[in-house]
Amino acid sequence: MPETHANSTTLPRSVWVLSLISFFADVSSEMVYPILPLFTVQILGSSKSKLGLMEGAAVLLVALMSAYAGFRSDRKGPGGGRVKWIRLGYGMPVLGKALIAVATTWPLVMGGRLLDRFGKGLRGAPRDALIADAVTADQRGRAFGLHRAFDTTGALLGVLAASFLLWWLTGTPETPSDPDTLASAAQTPAWVYRVILWTGAGLGLAALGLTMLVQETEPAPGEADPPAAPDSAHTVPSGGWRSMPCSYWAVLSVLGLFSLANSSDTFLLLRASDLGFTPWKAVLVYAIFNVTYAGLSYPIGVLSDRLGRWRIIAMGWAIYAAVYAAIAVLPKSQAWGLWPLMAIYGVYMALTDGVGKALIADHAPQEARGAAMGMFYALTGLTTLGASLLAGVIWDQAGPQAALLTSAGFAVLALIGLGLVRGSIRGR
Repeated sequence: MPETHANSTTLPRSVWVLSLISFFADVSSEMVYPILPLFTVQILGSSKSKLGLMEGAAVLLVALMSAYAGFRSDRKGPGGGRVKWIRLGYGMPVLGKALIAVATTWPLVMGGRLLDRFGKGLRGAPRDALIADAVTADQRGRAFGLHRAFDTTGALLGVLAASFLLWWLTGTPETPSDPDTLASAAQTPAWVYRVILWTGAGLGLAALGLTMLVQETEPAPGEADPPAAPDSAHTVPSGGWRSMPCSYWAVLSVLGLFSLANSSDTFLLLRASDLGFTPWKAVLVYAIFNVTYAGLSYPIGVLSDRLGRWRIIAMGWAIYAAVYAAIAVLPKSQAWGLWPLMAIYGVYMALTDGVGKALIADHAPQEARGAAMGMFYALTGLTTLGASLLAGVIWDQAGPQAALLTSAGFAVLALIGLGLVRGSIRGR
């Protein structure tokens, strides 16, 4: 039976269940993600360009599968709905992480990473559409903020667990005077990374088990969206992507422009290593941004319901540009500065991630929310693929400063684009 809706002062059960699922999934994923570039580059011998290719391909796969699953989840009747995509999407990453754990060459790591991201692509758009279905328009920022808070708290715990295991299993090796020798990484044997990878894969089973509690949810009543077209058991609601208003395409285009700046966070981890951080410290500094990200996601989501989403996102993008530029020019003699900069980076994430999804939901018809979220993931995935590939090539050819400053420059362009688009769109 579809879930009924709670009153306007409380969030419905489905939002809490989906948030809890994301919590456990991110404990699992973030035990793996921050050690992946260290394992791939410093243990298996991959180049930065290959790392960029792997991360870009992973993002591309998420994009393609998000679009597909988003459109399919809008179907009604037998074989339709969002829940089956969510369950499949949380199951496949368990297999992907297991493959990475046994990998001895970087192509096997890439295969496991792609399998993991295949699952993420299947679940993302249907899950976000289900959250949007479950709440009214004045609850969207709060609902997505709550989801991001749970998600990021799980990520924080996962990163801290990975850092603790690196420290506990290896001690606290000192960074060599010449970081280019990568001697610090050599002091961390491959088996240590594999223990962490297997632990992450095992924890992913908890998220999969919780998906059995998820139910289909009918769209919340009383919204100002266009009325839904008649349903069919075998077709997407009438209009599909053609039913999207001009404001949706404008929002999508400016969010896609910013994603050209948003290369994979693995490059920030490599920058930490470049500045002389040992592997466990590099992972720990990555955890810092999750602290502010988790702590601010929910209150910022609530704030976006009151103040509007555009100005919140603009503040986030400005912070992103400043942080990337600062990390790019940070000298090794002041490497300690990476700690506060990563904390500020978490503020950017809190200002933009959940709020951006709420903005997409604001401008999408309720009968095509899965498609709307899918196209959002697809476009930003394609542009992030280009950003990651470009960052990897620039890093190999011109160094980390040039790569990170390029990302900061694209963020400034996106801010200009946001100002132009915002003036022509009504609403939040």
